[in-house]
Amino acid sequence: MLTWPIDFLVLFAITAPIVHLGGVRVKARRLIDVWAVAGFTLSFLSLCLLHKEASGNVITQCWASLRLRGAALLEIDMLSIFMAGVFIFVGLLTAIYSTRYMDRDTGRGEYYTLLLLMVAGMVGVAFAGDFFTFFLFWELMCLTSYVLVAFRKIRWEPVEAGFKYLIMSSAGTATVLFAMSILYGLTGSLNFAYLSTTLSGNPGPWSILALAMTIMGLGVKAAMVPFHTWLPDAHPAAPSSISAMLSGVVIKTGVYGLVRILILIFAPAAYSWQLILAAFAVLTMTTGNLMALLQSDLKRLLAFSSIGQIGYIIFGIAVASVSGLTGSLFHVMNHAISKALLFLCSGAFLLAVESRDLEELAGIGRRMKVTGLTFIIGSMALAGVPPLNGFQSEFMIVLSGLQKAASESPWYLLSALMILNILFSVGYYLRIIQVIILREPSSTASKAREAPAPMIFSMAILAVLCVLIGVYPGPFVDFANQAAQAAFNIDAYVRAVVS
Repeated sequence: MLTWPIDFLVLFAITAPIVHLGGVRVKARRLIDVWAVAGFTLSFLSLCLLHKEASGNVITQCWASLRLRGAALLEIDMLSIFMAGVFIFVGLLTAIYSTRYMDRDTGRGEYYTLLLLMVAGMVGVAFAGDFFTFFLFWELMCLTSYVLVAFRKIRWEPVEAGFKYLIMSSAGTATVLFAMSILYGLTGSLNFAYLSTTLSGNPGPWSILALAMTIMGLGVKAAMVPFHTWLPDAHPAAPSSISAMLSGVVIKTGVYGLVRILILIFAPAAYSWQLILAAFAVLTMTTGNLMALLQSDLKRLLAFSSIGQIGYIIFGIAVASVSGLTGSLFHVMNHAISKALLFLCSGAFLLAVESRDLEELAGIGRRMKVTGLTFIIGSMALAGVPPLNGFQSEFMIVLSGLQKAASESPWYLLSALMILNILFSVGYYLRIIQVIILREPSSTASKAREAPAPMIFSMAILAVLCVLIGVYPGPFVDFANQAAQAAFNIDAYVRAVVS
C-alpha cells in the first residue's frame, strides 16, 4: 500500500478494463464513465483527509529502514498536498467532461485506465521522498501521457506528435537520470533529505553539473524554452480533454520537480542559480507570448500561451523567497484552472464543428452561449484582468520580483520584462475573444449546438473558480503560502528522515 490517494487511482485504473467489458456485456456502456469519476472522487476525498494529517507535519512512509541512506520512501508535506490537490481536482473534472466528449471514440476502457494512471504518476511524483521513487512515478506519468497524446492513432497528426513528445521527453528523463547518477556517486544516496544535508552547502564541479542537468531535464517536461518544442505539437493533436491535462497539470510536474530539488538539494544561497533561472523564465515567457500572437490554430495558440505562463511561474521560483514561491504556486493553481477551462471549451467547439481554425470558429460563441461565456472568463483570467484569479497571482509574482530588485538591481529589468509579457498576452486573448465571441458566426460556426451537460458542468465549475478565487483569494493564497513555507522548511523535511 502506498497512500490512499494513489491507491484509489491505481485500483480503479487496474479494474477499469474489466468494468468496461462488463458494462458492454450488460449493455451499460456508461458504467466505465461512472467508475472513473468515482475513482477520482475517492482519491480527492482521501487527499482531503491526508491534508488534515499533514498540516504542520511531514508524513513519511518507507519500504526499508530509514537508517539506510538510500531508503526509498514517500515524504509528504504541504507542498506535496498542494500539488496533488491540483492534479486530482483537474483530473476529476476532466473525467466528468470525458463522459460525453469521448462518445465518438472507441477504447474508453483504455482511455480511463491511462488517465487514472497518469494522475497516479503525478501524485506519486509529488509524494516522492527520494529520486528512485520520483523516477518510477515520473515514468508512469510519462508513458501514459505519450499514449494519450497519440490516442486517436488512426490519424497521422496524433501519432507524429506523440512520437515527438516521446523522443523529447525521454531525452529529458535520461538527462535527469544522469544527474541522479552523479548525485549518487557523490553521496551514496538518492534520498532527498540525505542529499540536502550533504550537498546544500558544498558546491563543486560535479554537483554544479548535476544541477545544470536537472534544470535541463525537468525543463523539458515543464516546457521551458528552449526545451519546449514538443508542446505546441502535442496539444493540438491530443484529445482536448488530454490537452487540458497536459497544459493544466502535466507540465506542472516539471515545475514541482524544480521547486523541490532546487530549494531542498541545491540551496540557492550556495549554488546561486536565481539569475540564470530568471533568464530562462524571461526567455520562456517572451517566446511563448510572441509565438501565440502569430497563431491561427486555437489549440496551438493556447499551447504557446501555456509556455508563456510557465515563464511567469519559473520567474517566481527564481526569486527564491517565500513570497515569490507563494505567487508561483498560486499561479500554478490559477493557470491549471483557467487553462484547463480554455482547452475544455476548445474541445466543445471542436466537437461541434470539427475545426480548430480561428476563422472557421468566428462567432461560435454566439451559437454556444454557455461555452462562449466560460471561454471569455478563462481568457480574461489568463490575460490578468482584475478581479479574476490570474490577475492576483501574476501581481504577486511581479511584486516579489520588485522586492528582490531592492537588493539586486537586475531584477528591475526582469520584472519590467514580465510586465511587458503580460501586456502581450492581453493582446492575443482579446483577439480570440473578438473572433470567437464578437464576430458574426461563420458558415461553419452557424451549425454549432451547445455542448452536452457533463461538459458544461466541468467548464462551469472551472469558470466559477476563476471568479471566486479572484474575488476571494484569501484561503487559496493561504494554501499556496503554506506550501511555499513547507518547501523552504528544509529542517523539518530533513528531520523527518534523518534523526
